[in-house]
Amino acid sequence: MEYSASETETDDYEHPLLDGIDRDKVEKAPVCGSSRYGLALLSCYGFFVAYALRVNLSVAMVDMLNTNVTGNASPSHCPQHASPARPRHNHTASLYDWDSETQGWILGSFFYGYILTQIPGGYLARKYGAKWLLGLGILGTVLFTLLTPLAADLGAGYLIAVRVLEGIGEGVTFPAMHAMWASWAPPLERSRLVTISYTGAQLGTVVALPLSGEICFYLDWTYVFYIFGAVGLLWFILWVFLVSSSPSTHRRISAQEKLYITSSLKSQLSPSSDHIPWLSICRSLPLWAIVVAHFSYNWTFYTLLTLLPTYMSDILGFSIQQNGMLSALPYLGCWLVGLLGGQLADHLRETCLFSTACVRKALTIVGMIGPAVFLVATGYTGCNYVLAIVFLTVSSSLGGLTASGFNINHLDIAPSYAGILLGITNSFATIPGMVGPVIARALTRYNTMEEWQTVFFISAGINVFGATFYTIFGKGEVQPWAVKKERSHGH
Repeated sequence: MEYSASETETDDYEHPLLDGIDRDKVEKAPVCGSSRYGLALLSCYGFFVAYALRVNLSVAMVDMLNTNVTGNASPSHCPQHASPARPRHNHTASLYDWDSETQGWILGSFFYGYILTQIPGGYLARKYGAKWLLGLGILGTVLFTLLTPLAADLGAGYLIAVRVLEGIGEGVTFPAMHAMWASWAPPLERSRLVTISYTGAQLGTVVALPLSGEICFYLDWTYVFYIFGAVGLLWFILWVFLVSSSPSTHRRISAQEKLYITSSLKSQLSPSSDHIPWLSICRSLPLWAIVVAHFSYNWTFYTLLTLLPTYMSDILGFSIQQNGMLSALPYLGCWLVGLLGGQLADHLRETCLFSTACVRKALTIVGMIGPAVFLVATGYTGCNYVLAIVFLTVSSSLGGLTASGFNINHLDIAPSYAGILLGITNSFATIPGMVGPVIARALTRYNTMEEWQTVFFISAGINVFGATFYTIFGKGEVQPWAVKKERSHGH
């Protein structure tokens, strides 16, 4: 059966892998040693680097502040937890007199650069190839990370500028990777491959938060940026020599795997050209459903990503060393659930024959409404820090299911333009990173539990709205404007 974009959604699993090809003639390529899973692992490392560089400032910020200055020395809401004495040699780094408002702007400044390169990143990846765009984007972030201590010494304005430049470099990563997966991921392996790739973001957070705390404890905060910068340079070298933008240009891919991938995607991809149906894209309600869901989920994600170490310190009373370890637990859960969610999504589609839209919506509902419930509950745990950490961990862990929900849906509705679509949705989804930390810090000026309850309620409400909107308007099939045969009748 040849796939038609106008066919019903249920057709996505009747002959989903090898449309128009005799399935007996094209065998599924093995997983072990395959180039597509090699790409998944190396891109996972890449997103590990990207997020480690993004979140390390959240922990370092706790150690960068001069706590002897009024406004930075407020005691925590809960009793302080005992911790080992700090080694004497870690007091050599500079300390800064930044108030809570300045801290909010520093933590949110990354996203002002990040939003600028989302849509251009998707377009450039489609036109020129994703490998170098993604590689150079993360390399730029690495280089500016290495300059962070110098910028901080020069002043808050310089640090904000460096963080904006880091954001510009990292802004191309997700659109470029989505464009890459459009050429590499067979439809029924899509959830597995993409979640392996993107859960590197959670893994980077899981490692960076506790390791940053340990580095601050035993060395000083400047080494946080130097060490993670070196890890990023190693990734770039591996990426340059081991990765290709598509199976057709890969030097080490087997003939069987190349045929398997290209055959499975044959009817879903349009030839690369300068023509992009911008008007149809902007009018697409399924795309706007992803936009709303992505924006809503990121409001909670970025608020916690940037301010969870502050909450651990100012409310729960944990030291810098304990802070990093405990702040990482929610993202460890998110990483594990994200990987399992990818396996579950493809199993439901391939074996249980659930439609793509049904799977995406179900995982989005659980991955957004579940976190909202536990986030609100966190605000009412008082000084029961065990329960608070459990609720925060469950909240973020359930959010990992969205990686196989709305977050991968661009590849379902328009694989040829997946990078551009992700650039559009991620542009809107970056806004919470820009304003969320600033609003949250403005609402928590006195670091009371009631102030943080307000922050949690706002995030939860936005999450529920996004899940509802996506459930109503989301789709799972390739849209008519996204395939060549339909473009000739329209735009």
